[in-house]
Amino acid sequence: MLKFISLLLAIIQFCLMPLNSLLGRHEILIDRATTYQTFESFGTSSCWWAQTIESDAQAKEIAKLLYDDEEGLGLDVFRYNIGGGEADNPECRIWDTSRRTESFYVFDEERNEYVYDFTRDKNARRVLDYAVEYGAEKIILFCNSPHFSMTKSGHASGGLEEYSSNLPRENYEAFINYVLTIADWFQAQGYPVYAISPINEPQWSWGSPDWVGQEGCHYEVDEAIELLEMFATEMQKRGCTYKLSGPESGEMTWAHYQYVEKFFGSEILNSYCDSLAGHSYWMDTKSDEKRQVGDTFKENYPDKKYEMSEWCELPLEIDSTTIDSGLRMARIITEDLTLMNAVSWQSWTAVNGDGLIDRNADGTLKIYNRYYAFKQFTSFIKPGMVRIRVCDNFEEKSTLNTVSFTDGSRYVVVIVNTSEADEAIKLNGLMGQTEIYLTDETHNCEKIFEGGFERNITSPAKSIMTVCVDM
Repeated sequence: MLKFISLLLAIIQFCLMPLNSLLGRHEILIDRATTYQTFESFGTSSCWWAQTIESDAQAKEIAKLLYDDEEGLGLDVFRYNIGGGEADNPECRIWDTSRRTESFYVFDEERNEYVYDFTRDKNARRVLDYAVEYGAEKIILFCNSPHFSMTKSGHASGGLEEYSSNLPRENYEAFINYVLTIADWFQAQGYPVYAISPINEPQWSWGSPDWVGQEGCHYEVDEAIELLEMFATEMQKRGCTYKLSGPESGEMTWAHYQYVEKFFGSEILNSYCDSLAGHSYWMDTKSDEKRQVGDTFKENYPDKKYEMSEWCELPLEIDSTTIDSGLRMARIITEDLTLMNAVSWQSWTAVNGDGLIDRNADGTLKIYNRYYAFKQFTSFIKPGMVRIRVCDNFEEKSTLNTVSFTDGSRYVVVIVNTSEADEAIKLNGLMGQTEIYLTDETHNCEKIFEGGFERNITSPAKSIMTVCVDM
């Protein structure tokens, strides 16, 4: 009877929302009966910072800030970069030394051949070890490029011609064996290897005589699909227990939707892969297109999941220390969870000017506002929670964004307010013991309320608010 009365009240509240809209009131109704994706993980990557952390104490401190549930973000995924070896390349063209990676694949002059040396990349591996110690439950091993010795140009920083793949067809098998050998080694050491991701943003040119900023490799659509098909075939043959992730498209727009269609249009990839990984770059002002792509993906591939595997602010225009920086990130997360039905959301650089944390000139750490904005999600939306429908009377192009998840007893509602003004909100459909956490110009994911349910709440100007209700 209580559930029936609760449902009846929710229906009445929903019917009154148009009236309240006319009166200028913001209303949110949590529709507990309508559910969407089951959430799986939050994460971040090791580029291009983990290999530069020389201090054991600082590596541990950073890992704790990122992966500890009590004192950190409580992230689940660590994206470990299998570097293309540009730190070992005597002809390296990458001007930023922090983006030159140390490879496990090294040339043995006595044997006159390449061999594996897993004592290398020790700084990044130390960060990884601490991340696992503090709670990272999934490791994704990803490549920006094949090893430089396998490429056409002799560089992992891209080809010498624009929009030309830098991996010769005859070296596909060598690259596959290289990635799987490394993944198998990590797994044999007890690391929780969840997936490999051998291709990164294949549609971008990478390289050319004029631009060499980092490791990368271009693939035409058919080249990317053929390489991934060969990975899937070999992984099946070896009985790999970790997943194949891809194709890591650089933006989820109509212009690049062909990577999605060809990926699941492949018989072996469609049967072998249960998810698609893609990035949210260049989508900051394209929420309508994101919604259309998300709806199309859901309609065409209802049994497949979408993992948002990389985003940071590009270009970096906002002061990372300000609330505006956190609001940009929070809005993207909310849109990816609602418009793209993402089951996972992973940031790009964790420690950098465009990341979550950075290092001061004296080596101490500074925490950016993005870190606390991220925490408004990561500390409360946990693996296994299910997204539920949020009905509202917001105007089109509203400055308010919302998302809600539940585990059946706890309900989490995140409200992002990018407006310069406070917004009065009436929250319907919930009832129970409540906690409210806030990040704005003066609060860093701080608890501002605990007690009985408050239906009428205020979302402060330029803020991210998380409401947790135990029913």
